[in-house]
Amino acid sequence: MSYLPAHEDPALWLQLIRSRRIGPVTFHRLLAEHGGVEAALAALPEIAKAAGIEGYEICPLGVVRHELAQGRAAKARLLRFGGADYPQALLTLPDAPPVIWAQGDVSWLNRPAVALVGARNASSLGLRMARRLALALGGAGQVVVSGLARGIDAAAHDAALATGTVAVQAGGVDVIYPAENADLAAQILAQGCRISEQPIGLQPQTRHFPLRNRIISGLSRAVVVVEAAARSGSLITAETALEQGREVFAVPGHPFDARAEGCNRLIRDGATLLRGPQDLFEGLGIAAKAVQPPDPTDQALCDPPPGPVPPRRPLGDTAALHAQILARLGPSPLAEDQLIRDLALPAAALTSALVALELDDKIERHAGGLIARR
Repeated sequence: MSYLPAHEDPALWLQLIRSRRIGPVTFHRLLAEHGGVEAALAALPEIAKAAGIEGYEICPLGVVRHELAQGRAAKARLLRFGGADYPQALLTLPDAPPVIWAQGDVSWLNRPAVALVGARNASSLGLRMARRLALALGGAGQVVVSGLARGIDAAAHDAALATGTVAVQAGGVDVIYPAENADLAAQILAQGCRISEQPIGLQPQTRHFPLRNRIISGLSRAVVVVEAAARSGSLITAETALEQGREVFAVPGHPFDARAEGCNRLIRDGATLLRGPQDLFEGLGIAAKAVQPPDPTDQALCDPPPGPVPPRRPLGDTAALHAQILARLGPSPLAEDQLIRDLALPAAALTSALVALELDDKIERHAGGLIARR
């Protein structure tokens, strides 16, 4: 796809893409046929009438002027297809976003990037792998791209803050979803970049996430899936990546763990099996740095000194703690001290909870201080 004119009034670009039944593919086709946004807008009512749509009206100019004002209030920049700061990696996509709202440092959008995506209800092992990969990619000069979701996305963004990360949002760039990632989103704003093709202030809906996923893969030279269930948005990202000609890597998991089913299926269907950063570097021809940033989650940490016996927890708190522990465990054994670090809990509190779960036959212990979910 060739460059399209970026000199026209930004309001006209928004007016066209925000008009009813106009998506990215139709937008690009209209510009190619009519030579510019203004001419496309003038022809749109007649085009709609010829298609059997009576009374068609383009998006009111007042609506897009309001959106531009909201963008200025949010300190967001409007990047247009073909403009200097528009992501070069998206230019060849037939459904490239005509406009993108961006907050933060837009220079990250035009640097070599790899996407890390995965399960929202990620296991401790999955989160450790995401952090390890993000740290290694950052050390090798790669920007980490993800979707600002909880779980794998959040772990990848957090680990890559110091070396560059881009968050692609499903709703408006000023709308943080989920709300629990507000602090992380603020850090990305200060040290990376957040983008969205959706209008400022838009609350994300289910249909917006697949649209977001095509941008995640489009920005990246490869997509790495760390954990994914059989029906997962991460699999949509992987499928889109293949359609866009990107590489797909998947981290294998235990066959009994539902969070590994999607990754195992991707590997079965031809995705590259990923055991660690070196497999990724070799697959993409990336030269790893001689010294990789240390992963703090892999460092041996001493347990805090023993303190007084903690007070008995209410039943509701105990149930919540048990659910939190089980969510972090899977069939693959995990070190108990690692679980303590992941949950940031006193060792005494976690030990009693593990004993209760073991008596309920919900977890099992293995040699070497390892535990796994039954």
